[in-house]
Amino acid sequence: MAVTVPTPEQLKEIAAQMGLSLTESDVASFIALMRPSIEAYNVVDRLPDDLPPVKYPRTPGYRPGPEENQRNAWYHKSRIEGASQGKLRGKTVVLKDNVMLAGVPMMNGSSTLEGYVPQIDATVVTRILDAGGTILGKAHCENFCVSGGSHTCAAGPVHNPHKMGYSAGGSSSGCAVLVALGEADMAIGGDQGGSIRMPSSFCGIYGMKPTHGLVPYTGIMPIEITVDHTGPMTATVRDNALLLEVIAGPDGYDPRQYAPPVHPYTQMLEGGVRGLNIAVVREGFAQPKSEPDVDEKVRGAAALLGKLGATVREVSIPWHLLAGAVFLPIIAEGLTQTMMWGDGYGVSRRDLYVTSLMDFHRGWRRRANELSETTKLFTLLGTYVREHYGSRYYGKATNLARRVTAAYDAVLAGHDLLLMPTTPMKAQPLPAAGASREEVVDRAMEMVANTAPFDVTHHPAMAVPCAMSDGLPVSLMLVGRHFDEPTIYRAAHAFEQAGDWRSL
Repeated sequence: MAVTVPTPEQLKEIAAQMGLSLTESDVASFIALMRPSIEAYNVVDRLPDDLPPVKYPRTPGYRPGPEENQRNAWYHKSRIEGASQGKLRGKTVVLKDNVMLAGVPMMNGSSTLEGYVPQIDATVVTRILDAGGTILGKAHCENFCVSGGSHTCAAGPVHNPHKMGYSAGGSSSGCAVLVALGEADMAIGGDQGGSIRMPSSFCGIYGMKPTHGLVPYTGIMPIEITVDHTGPMTATVRDNALLLEVIAGPDGYDPRQYAPPVHPYTQMLEGGVRGLNIAVVREGFAQPKSEPDVDEKVRGAAALLGKLGATVREVSIPWHLLAGAVFLPIIAEGLTQTMMWGDGYGVSRRDLYVTSLMDFHRGWRRRANELSETTKLFTLLGTYVREHYGSRYYGKATNLARRVTAAYDAVLAGHDLLLMPTTPMKAQPLPAAGASREEVVDRAMEMVANTAPFDVTHHPAMAVPCAMSDGLPVSLMLVGRHFDEPTIYRAAHAFEQAGDWRSL
């Protein structure tokens, strides 16, 4: 689309937004001075874009009806076969619907994006297919991924695989359900405040939020660059390590990546937990939203790790209780400036910009009433703070995130892992149709206290199912040093091999 020279009226309107006083002569002068720059924009417009090729054939597929989508976990089914051999040959994978899959629709949980069809594959998609995996399509996620519950998707709520009418967790809601039901072996989720780990907790699967930058985020719709993570969700620890082994490592596009060290994760599962020092974080328990049975089951799981040979001791990290406040300005203002007003990407970084998404996503401005209550809330909040206070709180929160990181690192200097509940509660009932905005928002945010801190500190963290209570899963979270996913996998694998978690 060509850029046109502004009319005098358009320039006056912009000047008014800037608080700039212009005479008619000034207006004419600035328009004349802009003409060469406008032509430069149009040179860029005429040049071909530089996007990676699509390697594997596929069809758009179809949107499954209720009879094959009883928990509303699927968005679009499209079977894409990968290479004839590789580490993932024989494995099936579903993608969170913020991951671009060329030729297959993507709505990222929002009616304002419905109808968009990407023309590229995300890096993780190409790597899965190169490794012989079979992609089955896209799973529903929450409205622009702004919910830890599973009730904000424009296509309706996603139901828990263990109990209809209960939350599956968010925002990678459909992914967790499909893996838990066995409809896919593996899934690619996304995590900016816990969105891999929270649905894994509620659905009883393994969800790894890797160290920030270990897995390229290229071709996945961002929320905020400093908290964007993508990673594996699986039914077993080995499959989780296998998928991470395939998708990890730099891709040359993603500015989140700084030569991340990559390991042969599946070769590092054995050895048990004997000799490991595990710190049970006191502040992760007995929170205002904590359920006593969850705390009890997670402490029981910690005790089992002790019986398996680990040294388990309780520690206090007071910064853990302040980390949520530090997280909030980063996610609210980052989301507002990057994902919403920034058309999905924002500026000021070298990245693979998918301009077709940017063009399509701009349409939310004409349809803002269709956004979820959570997306409206954070966009209103972030815009208000930016307009009245600037970006100082984002900046200060980023500075304080280093203090939070240091607090965890100080404990990890003497321990191999941190342990706490993934979510302080089990899956909760989905809000009823017509529920108040207050209930909708509360059910979207009530479970983030233990997960969100590690998105701003960038530590790897994994949800590990550890028990059932009242027919619903309970999950413990293991947190490691930066890029020490192998130690997390080693402990998770030892716990998994100790017995069926459902009977603990």
